Parts: sequence; structure tokens; C-alpha cells
Amino acid sequence: MKSKHLLLLSIIGIVIISGVYAYQVSTELELVNLDMNRQIGTVDTSLGSPAMGDANAPITIIEFGDYQCSNCKKWFLDTKPDIVTNYIDTGKAKLIFVDIAFLGKDSMPAARATYCAEEQGKYWEYHGFLYSNQLSIDNGWANPDSLKGYAANLGLDMDLFVSCLDSGKYQKRVQFNTDESVKNGVTGTPTFIITGSQGQQERILGPQPYLIFEKVLDSLL
Repeated sequence: MKSKHLLLLSIIGIVIISGVYAYQVSTELELVNLDMNRQIGTVDTSLGSPAMGDANAPITIIEFGDYQCSNCKKWFLDTKPDIVTNYIDTGKAKLIFVDIAFLGKDSMPAARATYCAEEQGKYWEYHGFLYSNQLSIDNGWANPDSLKGYAANLGLDMDLFVSCLDSGKYQKRVQFNTDESVKNGVTGTPTFIITGSQGQQERILGPQPYLIFEKVLDSLL
């Protein structure tokens, strides 16, 4: 088969081949929302978050972030609300979060926990809870016990969530996203790659104010 993207399904796993890049994962533990059509510009978002907003929105905002990143929290609190109101809720843009779990030992389990929450339809609620409760890197706020506490606060089925988190499920998914971030030249968080309907791309570095995003987003409409 000469197709650039090849999906092989078998009883032992899934192999994704894209060009010369191969990544193997277990069907038992990974990829509940595998979507091979989510190559957006230079970024493979197939294993990233569910999209926030209209899937057919003309603009895609890809956010590369770490849940222990203080600048990501700043953007989440100060800039994101206006983007959601003026662009995502109006159907002009959608947002996809791609993990780059690199700041500390608790970054990986925090990212995995969001996908455990996604299994119960609560990805974005859990994502927001993490940033709203973020403290300093590796001081315990994002260790497994704390992550389970957040799930309880959100009313998740705790048996399912604890089983998911303790099993290491989604480790490879988060690592795939982290590798994809590196492939796209992400060296700090948050980094944003914004893609228009014609494939044009703009990059924004750091927790820039709303007016910076507004200028870029309007230029792509």
C-alpha cells in the first residue's frame, strides 16, 4: 500500500505509519478516539485532545502545553476566556490541546489523567480543573492522589478513573503528543500554532494577551 497514512488493525495492536515515522500502541490501553484525519498543517493532532468548538470551524488553534506550566495557567486564566467567547463559541475557531509533558515527574500522570476523564466525557472539565488548581512544579498538587481527588470533585466514576490512572493507560498517547511537539519545534510552553482554512499557519509563543490572538485570528478568517 502506497498511502502516506496506513492503519493496520489486528488483535495484538495498532500500528500507525506516517512517512518514515512509526508508533505502536496497545488496543487494550490506548487510543479510544483515534482519528487518522486530524493532520492539521504540520501537526498530527490525532492523539491530542477532543476539539473544543465546532469541528468544521475554519480556524484551528493548537495549544502545546504542560499542566505544570505557570505561563500556561496565565494564558488559561487571562486570555483563553475571551477567545472562547469571541471565536470558539461563535464557530470561527476550534481548540485542540497537544501535551508536551516535560517540566517534572508529575506532568506525565497529569496529562494521562485528562484522557482518563475523557473516557467519561469530562476531558475539558478536568483540563480546566488542573489549571485552576495548579501550584508549583512537583510539589504534590498533580501527584496520583491529588489527580484522583480532582476526579472525585468532578463526580467521575472513581472505580473507572482509578483503574485507568493506576494502569498507566495513555502513557504512549501522551508520549506521542510530546514527541509531536518536539517535531514541530516546541521548546517552551505555551506555544500555539494557528492554522487557517487554506492551510496558512501562524505561531504565537507564550501567554500573549488577547489582542495579539485577535490580530492573528482575524487575519486568517
